[in-house]
Amino acid sequence: MCRSIKTLRPPALPEEATEEEIRAAALQYVRKVSGFRAPAAHNQEVFDRAVDVIAQATADLLDGLEVRGAATARRAG
Repeated sequence: MCRSIKTLRPPALPEEATEEEIRAAALQYVRKVSGFRAPAAHNQEVFDRAVDVIAQATADLLDGLEVRGAATARRAG
């Protein structure tokens, strides 16, 4: 869907994804879906809230995935 969103789980990344990488992916997703690179002031709050929700969902997904051959889970909390 969006070429600038990279895979954030092993083995694509040698280490666990950082919060910054997760947030960047969420931002790219919201930009793609909304069609706005930067929202107008009247849409900023809903845009930012969507990025937060998607970043949290992404972190939850990565925390819950079992990747065969991976030594440990990503991180707690």
